[in-house]
Formats: sequence, structure tokens, C-alpha cells
Amino acid sequence: MSASFLWMFGAFLALPALGQEGDLQQRRSYLDQLIQQNRPHPTPAQRPRDVFASFVRLSAKDSTWEAWQARTGELPPNFDRMPSIPLLPNPLVWKEGEQNIPITNLSQWHSQREWIKENVKTLFSGTFPDPPVRITSTVLEERMESSIRVQRIELRFGNHKDAKLNIEVFTPTGEGPFPVFMSQWNHRGWVQIAVRRGYMGVIYAGADEWDDTVLYQEIYPDYDWTALMTRAWGASRVVDYLYTLPEVDRSKIALTGHSRNGKLSLLAGAFDPRFAAIISSSAGTGGEIPYRYTDERHENESLDYLNSIRPQWFHPRLRFYNGREHKLPIDQNSLMALIAPNALLLSSSIREAGGGDPWAIEQNYLSVKTVYCFLGVPDRIGLRFRDGGHGVAARDLESYVDWLDIQFGRSQKTWQNNLYYPFSFDLWAANQTKQVDPMDFPVIAPSYPPLLGSLSDKSDWERRKPEVRQRLQWLLGSTPPGVSAAPTTDLSDRVDYMDELIQRPNPKNGIRKNLAPYRAMGDYQYAALYLPADENGDLRMMGEERFPVIVWSHKYINTGFDRLLNPLITAFLEKGIAVLVFDQLGYGSRIEEGTEFYDRYPEWSKMGKMITDTQAAIDALQQIPLIDPSHIFLGGYSLGGTISLLTAALDDRVAGVATASGFTPWRNANIGQSYEGIRAFSHLYGLMPKLGYFLGNEQRIPIDFPEIIASIAPRPLLFITPEMDRHADLTAISQAVRLANQVHRLYGPNRIHHEIPNTFGQFTSIQQQYLVNWVANQLAP
Repeated sequence: MSASFLWMFGAFLALPALGQEGDLQQRRSYLDQLIQQNRPHPTPAQRPRDVFASFVRLSAKDSTWEAWQARTGELPPNFDRMPSIPLLPNPLVWKEGEQNIPITNLSQWHSQREWIKENVKTLFSGTFPDPPVRITSTVLEERMESSIRVQRIELRFGNHKDAKLNIEVFTPTGEGPFPVFMSQWNHRGWVQIAVRRGYMGVIYAGADEWDDTVLYQEIYPDYDWTALMTRAWGASRVVDYLYTLPEVDRSKIALTGHSRNGKLSLLAGAFDPRFAAIISSSAGTGGEIPYRYTDERHENESLDYLNSIRPQWFHPRLRFYNGREHKLPIDQNSLMALIAPNALLLSSSIREAGGGDPWAIEQNYLSVKTVYCFLGVPDRIGLRFRDGGHGVAARDLESYVDWLDIQFGRSQKTWQNNLYYPFSFDLWAANQTKQVDPMDFPVIAPSYPPLLGSLSDKSDWERRKPEVRQRLQWLLGSTPPGVSAAPTTDLSDRVDYMDELIQRPNPKNGIRKNLAPYRAMGDYQYAALYLPADENGDLRMMGEERFPVIVWSHKYINTGFDRLLNPLITAFLEKGIAVLVFDQLGYGSRIEEGTEFYDRYPEWSKMGKMITDTQAAIDALQQIPLIDPSHIFLGGYSLGGTISLLTAALDDRVAGVATASGFTPWRNANIGQSYEGIRAFSHLYGLMPKLGYFLGNEQRIPIDFPEIIASIAPRPLLFITPEMDRHADLTAISQAVRLANQVHRLYGPNRIHHEIPNTFGQFTSIQQQYLVNWVANQLAP
């Protein structure tokens, strides 16, 4: 062997070591960054409600996430080396983001299932022990209630004194075998209904109210399972016992759960195929809602939030993905895919704050259904929505049993899976009278849009601006001809009944007045106007005869304008600025209004309607004597920011715009990007379907944000774009601002104000106050 070969061989061996050191440095850097962004664990006085003793610790070994990280020394993965999957991971694609191999046969699917299982253990549930070899039962109490035998039973397994599980079993009279309706201890009322419908009922001590599984982490210390996984594992021990009973129909055992119990039911069903049916009811994040749609722009309970206030529920490793959810190799749809081909029902309220987002749930449902279709059982996955808050009632539980009857062959009824967001780009495009060929449009370099090139003066730009508006209007679709609303001659105290379901803002320093029938805004829309008030509840005029106002448009949130806006509205009112808010199409009180929008208006777009509604708000505000029509500002976060920018581009009455995370340029995106790009508008939310024609040909989009922003000149603009927003391309945003400033400088010294906070995609209290102060400064003489 030559010396030169030995040197080369030694150098080859050294490379991984050098690479590993660099990898460790990068991972430590990610950890430092994450710690700066993480929400702290709340003190007992700060906790929103009593969640019993299990709230106190992350696990038997660690009190907090920080304690776990210090003990284990675990680091985040090197995200730079991981594929980005901005949409939900496709459960039927192997090595997505890398090899992207479609799964076409059962052998491939079985391999995929095992891969998903291991990732679930790593990120969601932790590892857990194999089933015990032997389980024993002792009847502690037995009685008859009418014709139902009620038994309290203690199950024991292993040698540890605390290796036990208490259950209560309700057995109907008759020969059986009976289907089983099983749930946690605090859901006894659920089981009562199922028993009346002919089911054997079972509840077990795996709930906050009574939790025998809380000691399992100490009994089995070699595993890093979470509190939810110990309860899920406990559910399987109940099945071990049920399998010993001749009166049990083994093929018809259902596990149900609500809220956190729904989360654990999904885990149980994923790892134990003996559960023939799973019902997850209002389980929210970690339940029906994918993690990718839990960040602040959607306002579902986020990874960071739950891992701070409920640290025991999820594996602490999951928190590494806070702000980088698109790097998760799996999501809740992957977990649910493990339940197939067994039956699965997802149920939730459509207007529950923080955990009832029907759009996000439907994304999960549609993804998981592809697996059920692949396995030839499309009818075994169901969806059931209700209205109201977090709790359920007998009407809901009766419906759950209806679904089980269908799944277990006890009923010939057909289950209807009704969607509130049924939009499909392909179906929409197929129904268009005129198709769009992107090749008919010229390529426009993102760094040099011709409309912004070689401008001599502002009059030159004013001649080009109508072309910007024309192209934008084309993307938005054809607005149907309509008539203006009746004049807003007075304000009302009347509210939509939906305000009883949605917790609306209630700032202490303001008076709420409404635009309501019969003086509604635009096409019969409700809106709330908050006016500054003093401590006596009287209008506080700040020395002016009229109030400046901002029309604030909300984010992608199922509750529309809700109580979460209290701090922002309070801050505006403190500055003497009135605030007008209303639910956007498809959100809050208008969820149902959005469902059939494209059947009713096939040539229009949802974004076009949102802009029309915002312009109607301006119409109404100009007629209200208390409002200064020359100082009507627009503002919003995420979706609301986009609406505000596009409206201002089309309407000169807007005095200025302040947005947070309001846009990312379209032409810079492509299908391989780490963020959604134009797919968010054309495919995910169905806001601007025409953009979908340009998927893969983004540089042929006829108009983009550089020109749109430029068309707002010379009016003041504020953009807050977080540095680590996974939904945006900061480099492209900064480039768009520079290009638009070429137009703004034609009108004078003012430039676009662009702030880049070092955060994930959040709209923090600091950012909110900064935005409020900026708007107030625009009013200074």
C-alpha cells in the first residue's frame, strides 16, 4: 500500500470528524436560538386553569423542558441538512423531499408504516415497553343497574405494586358478543349513551380525574414515553383484558376521547390495531390539527405554547421544531395514517378558539383519506363538525355512536363528510370558461420587473400605475356588478348572534359601536367600530373633532376578529385611533358563507371579495361623522396584511398601510422552495386561484409585490417581516422593498419602513406596539 494512498485514506477518515464538529456547532447554534424564542413555563399563578397534578412535571425524571435538555444533552437536528416539506407530508411518498418515491404496493406501505412509527416514537410519544406477558383481574365491586351489570375491576401486570389499572365495565344483558365503546374515566357520560345503544361500555383510569398510568414512567424507567403515551398504553392493557371475555366482540372495539383524551386515543389506535375504531373529539393540536398549521398565523395552540404549559403531553424533542414545523418529517396526518385501515372519525367545533380550526382539520382529513383510498376502505375515515365551544353534548355523542354503528355494520345509513373548505384548484380550473396558459405570458425577472424600470419621474410612474392595477385585478378575477350599500347614517348596538359563540374584543378603554342591519357594511356585513373612551365610558376626543381610524384585518383564524385582538385594539385606542374590525370571508361568523363561494361566483376570487369588503368598510367610515376620512389606515397580520396591501394598491383613499408578515413575493417562489409560495393562494386557501396556473412558471406571473407596493406610493408603508418566518423569503421581500422604493423616492424623501425582528413567524407584543406607534407617528403634523 503506497504512502500516498495511506494519506488519502487517513484524510477520508478525518473528514467525517471535521464534518461532525461543524454539525455539532450548527446544532448548538440552533439550540441557543430556540432558547431565546421559547415561551417560558408559566408559574402556577399564570396557568390558565387547573389541570391537576400531572401538569406539574414534564416527566418522572424532569421537571421542565430545560431540565430534560440539560440532563440528556440532546440537540436539535441540523435543519440545513433536512428537506423542507412546507405542505403536509404525503404519507404515500417514500423519502419525501429527497427521493420522492411514490408508494404503489402494500409491501412499500408496510415499510412506510414502520418508518412513521419510529418517527412518532422519536418526536411525539417517546418509546414504551412491550405488552406485559401476563395480566390479572380482580373484581372490586359488582352490581346490577336495571339490566346492566356494572363492575369495578383492578387489572395488574408485572411485579411492581403500582403496575395496575382500574376500569369500570358496563355489560348489557344477553348472550353477546357485544361491540365495545371505551373511553377514559371522566367520560362516563359518553359510555352511558353507548350502553343504551347496545354497546358494552368501558372506562379506565387514564384521565386527569383518575390516572393510574401516572406512575408507569417510574415503573418502566428505561423508556422516555410521555404522559399521553402512558395513558394510550394503558388503554391497550384494557384490551388485553377484554380479549379474555367471551361476551366481547373483538372485531368491534372502539376507543374514544375528547380534548387531551382524543390525542391519546389517536396514539393508542396508531400502535394497537385491536382498536377497530378511533374517535378523536376536539383534540386540537396533537389531535385533529397538524403541527404545520399551529403557528401564530393560524392561532391554533402552537408547539411552543403546548410544550410550555403542558410539557408532559408531548415528547420534549418535538419542541426543537418550534418555528421550523416544515422540517418535521411527519405530522399528525402521518400518525393517523397508522390507524388505517381501522375506522377513524375526526370531530371538532368549527368556531372553538385555539383548537377548532376546520380548515386545518380538513387538510389533515384529506391527506389521511388518500391512505384509506389506497387500502381500498375510503368510507372508514369520517369527519364531523359542530358549532359552539370546546364541550360536547348528548347530540354529539349520539352522532358518534351513529358513526360507530355504520362502521360496525349495525346500521345501513350513509355517513356524510361535509367540508367547509372544499376548494380544489383542479376542479376550479376545470369549471373555468377560459383557461390560462402561462406560456402566453413573458418571463419577468424578479430583480427587474419592466414596470419599475427606467423611471424618469413620478408622472412616468403615474402613467404605468393603471397597468399594475389592471394586472392585479385580472389575478383577482371579475368582480360581479353590484350596487352600493345604504348610507351609514348611524351606528348600532345590534350584534350578530355569532358574538355569543365567539369571544369578541372588549377593550376597557373603548366603546364598541356596530355597523349592522339595517345599516350594514357593504353587502350586508357586520363590522365593529371601537372608539377611544375615558374611564367613565365617554368618548375621548384627544382635542380633535374626528378620530383617525385603522381597518384591521385578521389572520388565518377560525374565530375571525376575536379577544386575542384586545391588546392591539387597546394600544390603538390609547393613541386616540379608532379601530374597525370585521370577519373576513370564510372565517369567524362567515365560515359557512365561504364554503360555496366559487359555485356562486366562479369568475371571482375569495381575495377579490375580501378586498371588496375592505373597500366597503372605507365607504362606511367616510360617512361616519366621528371619523376623519383623510386618515383611514389599513393594517393586518399574515392574511390581514395581504388584504391590506392589495386593497391599498387599488384604492387611493387609504392613508397608509401597516402590516406584519403580510407578503412574500410570488415570482421568487418555486415548487422546490422551503415555503408554500403561490400554492398558499392557489391551492391551500383558494384565495387567488389564477395563481395556480403559474405553478412551476412563477416568473411569468404578470404582477407581483414589487409593483403592487410601488403603486401605493407616496403613502406611508410599514412592513414587519420576522427574520425566521418559515412562510416567507426574507431576501425576496427585501429585494421587493428596494425595488418599490425606486418609485417612492420619486415622490420625496419618505421611504418604506421595513423592520426585521429576530423572531420566528410571530406578531409579538413588542411588534404590535411598534406598529401602533408607527401609525400614530404618521398623524403627527
